[in-house]
Amino acid sequence: MLLAIDIGNTNIVVGVFEGDRLVADWRAATLAHLTRDDIVSFLDAFFRLRALLFSDIDAAIVSSVVPPLNQAFQETCRAYLKVDPLMVGPGIRTGMAIDYEDPREVGADRIVNGVAAFESVGGPVIIVDLGTATTVDVVSAQGHYLGGAIAPGIVISMDALFQYASRLPRVDLAKPVNAIGRNTVSSMQAGILFGYAGLVKELIHRFQVELQEIEPGGAPAKVVATGGHARLLGNEIPEITRVEPLLTLRGLQLIYERNRVDRSQGNAE
Repeated sequence: MLLAIDIGNTNIVVGVFEGDRLVADWRAATLAHLTRDDIVSFLDAFFRLRALLFSDIDAAIVSSVVPPLNQAFQETCRAYLKVDPLMVGPGIRTGMAIDYEDPREVGADRIVNGVAAFESVGGPVIIVDLGTATTVDVVSAQGHYLGGAIAPGIVISMDALFQYASRLPRVDLAKPVNAIGRNTVSSMQAGILFGYAGLVKELIHRFQVELQEIEPGGAPAKVVATGGHARLLGNEIPEITRVEPLLTLRGLQLIYERNRVDRSQGNAE
């Protein structure tokens, strides 16, 4: 079985694959100072809940945007699972050309999502990741990662509103009945939810226009949403054609398979 780990700024998402089938997945809060013992403790608890054993795992792959945690996860995999994890980064085979000014600047999660979305629906495809940050990325019809846009995530914006506007309360992220709020809570919810839906719609529209300039006459890009808030916001954005909250885990499984032969021969970096 393959253990896939996506270390994000807010959450760590863990999945176990048997072949190409996702048999279990979990989500835990990201803490900046997790130790090897912390990691093995929550993995052990998750495995027990799904009647899995560490010995069931014969490979692992890790994508991370939190570099301080990388070593701890590597050590955990080596010490307790007896596998050397594949770390997503320069030198691994993704099967996707990166047409970015400096490919090293692109977050690993954005490339992993691009790989999974292109495999799932083909290209061109726009990927909307509604997580700690809101990222909107594009993969061309030829399967090249072209770039994208980054905005503050919806929860970051809500927290900033609570922190810097002294008379505004902290509110739950929920869909209000109307866009015209009749109290402070519903007004804030409308501004955040419908405002972010508008932000994403505008980026999708501009991306579609620019894609037509790049590939005149090409088919409009499909739009795939992922991330912790994909289901909530996806319902407010008709341009989104598919919602896949676990898109990153699927991308990790695909990338591992593309590097499996190299690793078995001891050539992977």
